Amino acid sequence: MEHNARIRVVIVEDHALTRAGLRTALQTTCDVVAEAADGLAGWEAIARERPDVAVIDIGIPVIDGVTLTKKVRAELPATHVVIVTMIDLEDEVLAALAAGADAYCLKSTDPGRIVDAVRIANEGGAYFDPVIAHVVLARFSTSKGNDSRFSPLTPRETEILRLISDGRANSEIAENLHIGLGTVKGHIRDILEKLSAADRTQAAVVALKKGYI
Repeated sequence: MEHNARIRVVIVEDHALTRAGLRTALQTTCDVVAEAADGLAGWEAIARERPDVAVIDIGIPVIDGVTLTKKVRAELPATHVVIVTMIDLEDEVLAALAAGADAYCLKSTDPGRIVDAVRIANEGGAYFDPVIAHVVLARFSTSKGNDSRFSPLTPRETEILRLISDGRANSEIAENLHIGLGTVKGHIRDILEKLSAADRTQAAVVALKKGYI
């Protein structure tokens, strides 16, 4: 996608009022090129439009959001997926993540966060609503076999992200690594830029998902 070009989005959401709200929020920075009220119509719209980002409700009829996400990731890998849902249950979060979703937002969140999630996903990052980010961190911090060979992070940045994923505050990280608080903040700024993350928690989620830490 060209720099500064508007992000092309398809919305798949069965509730008309929610769909209209998503459209209104997204149209500030995106082009909503199609909408659908169920998973089958959603897939047809996504396959036809090949958008940059598909915003998918997890509870849509005919084909559910997790199944649709898997299909999009398998057949249209250039299209990123942002899941929106009223549910913050761990099983739902992890199912969406396993299906390949790039972002997961609660419908109750500020519309601006959903716009941020679409932008971050489009840039190749990952976004998880702060309410459920801890679920993702807990899941991936216990996984094995991470491969950091292709990580854009320096060894020091990797070290800092590991401490963030363990729940350490910046001041604790500075003390643990025997470096200044300003140095920690500088490293975190670089990390956010490299991982296209909105904040330190999101950066840890992205790094864990990609196997960098």
